[in-house]
Amino acid sequence: VQLQASGGGPVQAGGSRRLTCSASGRFFINYTVAWFRQAPGKEREFVSAVKYGVGTTYYGDFVQGRFTVSRDNDKKTVNLQMNNLQPEDTAVYYCAAASFLHNSYYGTERYYNFWGQGTQVTVSS
Repeated sequence: VQLQASGGGPVQAGGSRRLTCSASGRFFINYTVAWFRQAPGKEREFVSAVKYGVGTTYYGDFVQGRFTVSRDNDKKTVNLQMNNLQPEDTAVYYCAAASFLHNSYYGTERYYNFWGQGTQVTVSS
């Protein structure tokens, strides 16, 4: 599967952005799709994931109800709606996918073998 992330850009603190991960290839429904982010000088961290099939969702602790992830298997897309963005959310956001990923690994990047190119989100205060 090939992935393309889009929707990044500048936003003021308290604002919102919606990121989209678009996939090509077969059997998209079989893939857990996750969002990770990497801020300058920091390690990449887990943001959110939506499980293959039933679409169970997972979030990093820092999200605290501000973000919502959803998938559309017919359109082969995963959206990340981000609300109440803060300057510390500034990062390059990547989407990643792994087929039939076990629940225990949704937050661990080394288990994802397909990655999109990343989209920059910049939050100004």
